[in-house]
Amino acid sequence: MTRKPIFVLAGLALAGLAAACAPRVEAPRDPGVCWYVVPAEEEGVEPRFNLVARDQPQIEFCAARLEEMRLRFLRLGGSNREIIGAYQGQFIFIDRRGVQFGRDLNGPRFFALTRTGDGRLAMPGAIQRDIDGRATAIAAPPPEPAPAPLAN
Repeated sequence: MTRKPIFVLAGLALAGLAAACAPRVEAPRDPGVCWYVVPAEEEGVEPRFNLVARDQPQIEFCAARLEEMRLRFLRLGGSNREIIGAYQGQFIFIDRRGVQFGRDLNGPRFFALTRTGDGRLAMPGAIQRDIDGRATAIAAPPPEPAPAPLAN
């Protein structure tokens, strides 16, 4: 009975060691350069980095360029709603919730920008929420359409 937990712990330790030895993908560190990351479709293949913009002063500007690119692709009929970018050694993750930053593709992420009710990006603390979690600091809903005049 006592051997089973030992084997399980040993297996978990070996799995953790194998994961720690796996090659880690590094984001490019070129100053001011914003990259779009194309994830690898096969195991063991490195992702591709495509240039999006140069001379970006901050990571938030790179996130804005990536969001702009994502929206253009969607308008052209694309279906990819989540994209990954890179800026000066950090990864940028954009999805329906907002923008997150991380130093690793599979590691922890820092939540940087959230989506408002109308889809724009804003700093998380700038949006007030009700007790139920609904955003309250967004534009009011559009007015009801006027009733059509009755025909005689």
